[in-house]
Amino acid sequence: MYRNYQQRVMRKTVRLHFGLVGDYRFKYSQLNRSFDLPGGHHNIMYSKGIDLLIENKTDTIETLGVKFPPAVFLELVRDERLPWQNFSAAIAQGKGALISNTWGSISISIQQIIDQILRNPYHDRMEQIYVQAKTLELLVLCLNDYRNKSKQSYKYLHSKSQKEKVVAARDYLNQNLTDPPSLREVARAVGMNEFKLKYGFKEMFGSTLFGYLRERRLELAKQELISTDKNIMTIALDLGCASPQHFHTQFKKRYGEK
Repeated sequence: MYRNYQQRVMRKTVRLHFGLVGDYRFKYSQLNRSFDLPGGHHNIMYSKGIDLLIENKTDTIETLGVKFPPAVFLELVRDERLPWQNFSAAIAQGKGALISNTWGSISISIQQIIDQILRNPYHDRMEQIYVQAKTLELLVLCLNDYRNKSKQSYKYLHSKSQKEKVVAARDYLNQNLTDPPSLREVARAVGMNEFKLKYGFKEMFGSTLFGYLRERRLELAKQELISTDKNIMTIALDLGCASPQHFHTQFKKRYGEK
């Protein structure tokens, strides 16, 4: 089922854009460009107004946008040695631009910050301070990802299709956090051989598939402890952990006694 909708922001803005769930196409009117994006991704865009016509490729999509006033963004990234000076120059000249023609993938570190923003445990002014701090942390991680991507070469992933399948594998894990599939099951689900998936995943995300799964579960458990009265053993059971005691040990090693 395809659905179209339009998203408009009329004032000048720098937007940190994340695709969280699902696949979609969109046309960015101010840049006169179209994109076809699978799974989790991110980029930073600037224009005098943002007019996006979005077409779903999956029944459900979720996106997150973080907006910066152009002057604030330019002050934050002011450093001539960094590789996004063309983007900064375009903003200063009022020209629409993307920080990178290659969309970044949402790493475990980026996903953790997004989870923390979406599960903000605070209220009122504390909530605002928390979101502002996490937003800056998110910006740093994304900028670092673009810098690393500009130097990255792939040994195991040689085509756009292979990279999209690895992104799909990451999304498949996220959809099955409480009932994790085997490497074979993930490979079958995305149509990729196990060897290529195993090493391609680490190449793209800096983690093994099940290292990624472990980190996602630990972060979700931490957020549950903050926002509910559940103990870590109960949360481990809710997350489908085969050995709650082992998960508790991992949690203590990462975050200390809870």
